Amino acid sequence: MSLLGGIRPPIAALSAMLLALATVTAFQLGRVGDEAVPPAVLASQQYFAEDGAIALRASLDESITDIGRTASLFSSGEPVSPDSVLDKLGSVYQKWRGTAVIEIASGRLQAQRGENLPLTALDLTALDGESGLAPRMVRLENGETRLLTLALLSWPGRPQQLLVASSSLKVPGVSLGKSRAIAVLDASGQVLGSDGVGGSEQERKQLKKYAKTVAEKAGRHPLQAKEPGSGGFAGVSGSLLGDSKAGHRSVAGYAKLTGSQPGVGTDATALGLTVVSFVGVAEERSAAVDSFFWIAAAGALLVLGALAVALLVVTVQRPLLQLFLESRRIGRGDLHRPVTVPKYGEAARIGAALDRLRRQLLGEPGADYAGARAGRRARIGTRALIAVCGILLLVWSAPLLLALNRAGASVAVPQTIRDDQRERTDTLADRVRRALNEGHADLTSVASVISDKTTPAEMTKLLERTRAQHGRYESLYVLKADGTVMARAGGKPRHTAGHAPSRQPVTLVDSGNQPVITEYAEAPGVGGAAVVGELRIDFLNALLKRPGLGEVRVVDAKHRVIGGNTGYLAFQSLSDDKLDALVTRVNEKGGANGKADQGPGPRSALLRDGGVSIAAAAPMTGGGVAQSLDWTVVTWQPAKGLEIPAYTAQNRTVLAGLLGLTGAAACLGWIHIVVVRPLRDLAARAEALADGDRRTVVYPTHHDEVGAVTRSLEVIRQQLLEQRKRDAAGGGAGRTPGPTTPAGRN
Repeated sequence: MSLLGGIRPPIAALSAMLLALATVTAFQLGRVGDEAVPPAVLASQQYFAEDGAIALRASLDESITDIGRTASLFSSGEPVSPDSVLDKLGSVYQKWRGTAVIEIASGRLQAQRGENLPLTALDLTALDGESGLAPRMVRLENGETRLLTLALLSWPGRPQQLLVASSSLKVPGVSLGKSRAIAVLDASGQVLGSDGVGGSEQERKQLKKYAKTVAEKAGRHPLQAKEPGSGGFAGVSGSLLGDSKAGHRSVAGYAKLTGSQPGVGTDATALGLTVVSFVGVAEERSAAVDSFFWIAAAGALLVLGALAVALLVVTVQRPLLQLFLESRRIGRGDLHRPVTVPKYGEAARIGAALDRLRRQLLGEPGADYAGARAGRRARIGTRALIAVCGILLLVWSAPLLLALNRAGASVAVPQTIRDDQRERTDTLADRVRRALNEGHADLTSVASVISDKTTPAEMTKLLERTRAQHGRYESLYVLKADGTVMARAGGKPRHTAGHAPSRQPVTLVDSGNQPVITEYAEAPGVGGAAVVGELRIDFLNALLKRPGLGEVRVVDAKHRVIGGNTGYLAFQSLSDDKLDALVTRVNEKGGANGKADQGPGPRSALLRDGGVSIAAAAPMTGGGVAQSLDWTVVTWQPAKGLEIPAYTAQNRTVLAGLLGLTGAAACLGWIHIVVVRPLRDLAARAEALADGDRRTVVYPTHHDEVGAVTRSLEVIRQQLLEQRKRDAAGGGAGRTPGPTTPAGRN
């Protein structure tokens, strides 16, 4: 018989599946809440470090671009003094710790602003090399590290000059909260800059341990450092467990600087920097569900499974094997012993038909019809028996799928996750604010080199170069005081024709189906004119795409949606009144701490209507032209998507029920396909043969028990045909007359 066919393989598979599922349920699924720190907390630290890496990479790349573009703008105009270059640079950008201009040929320092720069670390003779102007890190005498960014100032007939700017390697704009620390490491694990690290020896030792481990992990390939198929951050990132002391444990996240697109590097990523953030959390080893529940569930599965398997063996397997033996006996000619007829289902019908065929072979009177009514009487079919087995297994699976271990509205969410949601939202709000401020600074830089002598063609060239360097603009143009466009690059301006440039540096206009964010920078060299930039809304939305924050929305002062990381309707209200109330609270005077002398601040909240959700809101504070917009960043995500004990237990309970239901359906479906359906067809053929149908050939479909019975029936059919031929040849001698054959009966 076929190894994969018949009744025994699916029953054996069902038994093995139930035993394996019971073992997994008792010893694996029940291990919930045994971790010192929930996996959701570790994942949150990884996301936090990724935010820091993105912020640092964007800041460094922006600084490098700004220095190069500023030097290019000055070099394209009339020569100016080094002091004028640094003064204008400082008035537009306030992000460098020090700037300087050096004459390359002589090495003489011509002008300097801010802190003293380590100019001796620069090799002025190697600037014309392949990486001569690449950013470089230098260490000061006090142990701090600076990043030096270089650009050339060139005018015809004048010696070339080198513009140098230094910046500290600290993550900008990241909200740390009360007890978090963040640090920047180089490729060897050396700490280049840190923030939030206290003076305790324990914190410094912990940072050194993290730095050593991260240096090893950050050197891996991004595709090998993460699970297959994981998205989000394109570079190497992860989380670490630190030392434990007095019921508290340090947890960390790390992320290596990477480009916005996988495999695409930038000047900042070439530095090989890694961001590490760590915070102390309370250890909570409390199982979400008592282990007795899982043991009891496994025991119940074994009991119900044993009943289902026993039912299949007793009512399906044994009768079928018995039919196989009986049919083979009849086919061999052993006709003197009556057929043992099973009690249930199609096996009973086939057994009754076999016994009638046995008697027909013996030539008993009335054997063609005797017991026909009894063979066709209503019986419990094999399908009903399979259904009973399915119900037994469904009794175990259905409660797990639908009712047991459900995390209600009172589920506890770790405070660390709530804090991280708030701080990450605040960081995201600062990121949006900085992006808008940087955009206005770029326009101001362009406006500073435009004069009344600049031709429209030169303006257009300047605008096109700026738009190519910064992908945030949809349209750039120079607008005269009377509203006339002097030059433009990109799309058609949406500024109302004939209107003077706005006095507000940043404006928001409802264009009907899309917000229009427009920035204005006055051009001092052209009376009343301004350089105008219209930002792409996709640029704003791209800033909001961060994993682990859920839904993200930017709302204006009227709480209308301006941007988001998923689909939204522009200028519509927030989807939840509680989110709207949260935005109102964070913008009230007193902010998160409720003190009258403080401004607005970020807040987080748990929303428990219709399921538990973690929400946070943060206003765009911190200065700059963007603050006047009064925008707020709102984030929220359902807690059920987090790996915390309550939801992990719920998910594993559903998984157990789903595995039980799937395994039962597969095995019982297997039995139905290979046994029940062929058995029903065989019962109909056996009864037809017993009723006198000798013409229809009975042929087997599968090489199993049902197929063996089918082959025996075909042998019996052929024997009956031979018997008819003998009876016809001998004139019916040796046969007891039976009832008259009805018309049309063969």
